[in-house]
Amino acid sequence: MKRRVAVTGIGLVTPLGNTVAATWDAMVAGRSGAGPITRFDPSQLTVRFACEVKGFEPGLYLDKKEIRRYDLFAQFAMAAAVQAVTDACLEKSWSQVDLRRVGVIIGTGTGGIATFEENMRAYLEKGPGRVSPFFVPMFMANVASAVVSMRYGAKGPNYCTVSACATSGHSVGDAFRLIQHNEADVMIAGGSEAAITPLAIASFANMKALSERNDDPATASRPFDKDRDGFVMGDGAGAVILEDWDHAKRRGAKVYAEMVGYGMTADAYHITAPSPDGEGAQRAMRLAMDDGGIHPEQVEYINAHGTSTPHGDAAETAAVKSVFGDQARKLVFGSTKSMTGHLLGAAGALEFAVCALAVHHGVIPPTINQITPDPACDLDAAPNKAVKRRVDVALSNSFGFGGHNVTLAVRRAP
Repeated sequence: MKRRVAVTGIGLVTPLGNTVAATWDAMVAGRSGAGPITRFDPSQLTVRFACEVKGFEPGLYLDKKEIRRYDLFAQFAMAAAVQAVTDACLEKSWSQVDLRRVGVIIGTGTGGIATFEENMRAYLEKGPGRVSPFFVPMFMANVASAVVSMRYGAKGPNYCTVSACATSGHSVGDAFRLIQHNEADVMIAGGSEAAITPLAIASFANMKALSERNDDPATASRPFDKDRDGFVMGDGAGAVILEDWDHAKRRGAKVYAEMVGYGMTADAYHITAPSPDGEGAQRAMRLAMDDGGIHPEQVEYINAHGTSTPHGDAAETAAVKSVFGDQARKLVFGSTKSMTGHLLGAAGALEFAVCALAVHHGVIPPTINQITPDPACDLDAAPNKAVKRRVDVALSNSFGFGGHNVTLAVRRAP
């Protein structure tokens, strides 16, 4: 018999704020996290703006030695994980927890890409002797899961998922399965990304994936709008505590929501483009609902992958219409990437957390920058204003280059 799974803690570091409260408040208010790039000089690039994390203080979570030896993506991951553990009151409950049954899955799309670029420059300009001896552990994608497990002594399942923009959807989904099938009692799951770097921005810009609205960054991410012209790069991290329902109740934990479904598929179509009819996305949503015993008419909110690309948004809209029929016009199908930008490997965890918060608070964040309607994207996206509504069931979609599709489902806690 599958075990029930509770969401008992959330931690966020995002372009909207460095805590859950700051991020949620900004999101509900419809504020954009976009602005000119400040982390390096972008003057030679065609795209010179992004959704950067602002005012991040790693010293709140790490000592000076750790800060020097961790890439920024690992610093973000640790911050989100510490917040989530604290939020779940696990630090006060470790005596009640078997650490052999606590696991960590934190994914990333690019790992320590900033460390890679820095050390490659040092190698080319100053020779091999100037490559950091810490390059490998700083660069490797699995380091975030490793250092979080070491922080807490978590000796259960531990690994890193890497599936482009579906990465942390897989992280959260896999953690859910491990608890369902009694291979862990508590999982710290999420994703982290720090890919606002010269090489990454140049690459995405050259493949025409990014918006080029340098003159107006705040309105550049406009999912479902007729004039959308690409996504806006974001960075940050999201982490959630998933916990066996009975385990959570025994220790008196608060519960944001119950996670009930996980669907994952592949398009097997194209390395960067979605299948035009969204067939893989359709199956992912259906699988997640089947897994959770959810009927289409029960779903009030879908946090869309909704990156603000011309083909992707239209394909996802078509997929939702195919799966939900008449219900597609009754639910809210919105994209918080309009505010956060696209956090790549961290997007799925952040947006799963948004779904849990929407269910918990009865508020659906808006999709901002809805200016010119697109007939191909004509569902209710909560345009420009949050919606106060009881949400019993919410889905989170994450789709990645390579044709990876993930849908996660949460239900309002009884």
